[in-house]
Amino acid sequence: MRVFSTTLEQLNWNIWSYHLPVSPEITEEMSSETHRRIKCILNNTLEIHCALMPLDEGSYILINQKVRKKLGISIGDSVSVSIEKDTSEYGIPMPESFMTLLDQDEIGNKHFHALTPGKQRSLIYIVNKVKNIDKQINKGLAILEHLSDVQGKLDFKMLNEKIKEYNQRDRPM
Repeated sequence: MRVFSTTLEQLNWNIWSYHLPVSPEITEEMSSETHRRIKCILNNTLEIHCALMPLDEGSYILINQKVRKKLGISIGDSVSVSIEKDTSEYGIPMPESFMTLLDQDEIGNKHFHALTPGKQRSLIYIVNKVKNIDKQINKGLAILEHLSDVQGKLDFKMLNEKIKEYNQRDRPM
């Protein structure tokens, strides 16, 4: 594990802008051409799974609004960062509910594991961001049905519609 301090900065990009710069030395130690996934503990309180994004000789860690809010940080604030390489299978925690669904659905499992690692992480994130186990299962079922419907050709717009359909099934009449 590597521990260092850095300052929250902002880039003038359209989508992502808030980030924590990482020195070239730490970037070289913690990443390679084929592996940039890391686990971070920020200010000794919040763990996130992310990637070291290359920038010049070093890299940066993207920090979204939710993380900034939880940490109570803004531009120019110092942040303590503890990082280590993320050697987990998916580079993000896999919810037990989704793993169980994958174990039970051979076709869905095949389609899921044929996706790129980034798309796999996106789907895991969709399930993981819901804390209610029943809603996690619903989202997981919708994802697996969608992957089967489209023969593994992920379409996020269609997936969102499928998730809405599954959410409607749960609503009392």
